[in-house]
Formats: sequence, structure tokens, C-alpha cells
Amino acid sequence: MGRWSRRLAEPFLDFADPGGAGCILDLGCGTGSLAQALAGRSRACRVVGLDASDAYVEHARRRIDDPRVEVRAGDACAIPFPDQSFDGVLSLLMLPFVPRADTAVAEMRRVARPGAIVAAASWDARGGLVAQRIFLDTAAVLDPGGAGLRARNCTRPTTRPGELAAIWRAAGFRDIREAALTIRMEYAGFGDYWGPFVGGQGPAAEYVAALNRTALARLREHVRRAYLDGEPDGPRSYAATAWAVRGIAPGVARGAGSVTRPLERRAPASGASECRSHQPRSGRRSIR
Repeated sequence: MGRWSRRLAEPFLDFADPGGAGCILDLGCGTGSLAQALAGRSRACRVVGLDASDAYVEHARRRIDDPRVEVRAGDACAIPFPDQSFDGVLSLLMLPFVPRADTAVAEMRRVARPGAIVAAASWDARGGLVAQRIFLDTAAVLDPGGAGLRARNCTRPTTRPGELAAIWRAAGFRDIREAALTIRMEYAGFGDYWGPFVGGQGPAAEYVAALNRTALARLREHVRRAYLDGEPDGPRSYAATAWAVRGIAPGVARGAGSVTRPLERRAPASGASECRSHQPRSGRRSIR
């Protein structure tokens, strides 16, 4: 999904509109697509990326050569920062994989300063990912294990219409807006499409890796036929839609009398990224 998260990051930022200054938390930053896009939009923006995977964190650190971007390991359900630490909190394609999405969203609200934009997006797994449904529907017909994979994928939290907005309302955000964001997933040929399912990461790749040689060959052939769809092998372009939500963090800034007045922002020292506090809160631990 790396190349598609990079493509989705831009329309998501257009929708979320977190502003061009201050410190932004990219929760579930993965390999850093959103963090990199954020930093590229404004020289005044500083970004902290947080992800539970050490492998993703290390990859993002190697990939992003920008002193304004800090990437570290941490748990979305126990964000290791004090209350009201960030001028914006964003999460791209992460919430469906959190067992307690409502807890993660409550944490997003906690670390957001009053008046901060808090936004997220999740793929429409059931109705909006044509490329993925080609694989999942084929696997489900051929194998009960494939049917289970499809069921789990299509019922993940925050992936269906209205689910993100419902969690945002329950969390107490103000001025909530929803949108459907669509990109195109483009492939040079079947090999380009099939490659991520073999030796890659994620539930589908794990399913493929567990198949025996005969079952794998059978699945590959039937997926290939679905991809070709009556034409010679070659480029294909599929629509991919994500649900997005945006809200404003409520509350009163410390020492302020207005719910929308931002807390004081300080310039980073020596070009390094600096938020109000980069030290973990006492009593909170990062789960690596």
C-alpha cells in the first residue's frame, strides 16, 4: 500500500487542511508518506510520526531526510505525549488495524490542542477498493481461508460509510465533516499487480505465504484471469476510495479564555523539529 498511501496523502491533506504551521502528529505513520507530504507543504510545519512497527519506523527514518520530521515507535492507544501537545493530529489508513479504534481516537483528542484539526482516512474496504476485491473475491471462491480473509478485511472498524464520523461525534469533536476521497491504482501489468501479494506485508500476503504450491498456483491463475478480464496483459487502472473525517478539538487552551486560541508556538532550535514536549508522559509507555 506504500505507493497508494503516497498518492492518497495529497487529497487527504487538501480535505483535512491542518494549516501550514505548528507541530503535527502523524499517528500510524507507517513508512512516512503523510509525514513527508506534510513537511513538503510548508517550511513552518514540524511533524512527529508515531508507529507501532519498529521496521516501519526505521524505514521512515532512512527515507525522510528532513530535520523537521521526527519518527518514533509508540502505541496509538497510549500516545506517549502530554495533553494538548499538537497543533494538528492526523491518521492515514491506520485506524482499521487498531483493535480499539475508539480508544485511539480518544487519544488523538487528548494530545490535540483546543482548536486543532483532528482528521483520519480509511479505505472503503468493502465497496471502494476494486484492486483488492479482485484478489479477495477470487480467494474466497477457491478456499474457506480466503473467505475468512475477505470477511475480516471487509468488516474492519472505520472502513464503512459513516463509521469514522460516528467515532468523531462520540469523541466530542466539533464541526465534523466527512468526505469520500478517490484515487486511481494503476498497474503496468499483472506482474506489477501480483507482486505485492508474494513476499510482501499485510494480511493478504500472509495468507498467500501460507498456501502450498498447488493452492498458490491455482490462486495465481484465477486472479490473473480476473485481472486480464478478456484482454491481453498490460496496464490497468482501478478506482480506490477512502472515507475521511475531519473535526476540531474542543476545550480551552491552558491559560486561555477561548476554545480556538492556539497555545504559544516556539521556533525549533537549530533547525530541529520541536513540539511542546517530545518526552513520553509519566505513566504512559510506548508499545514497540
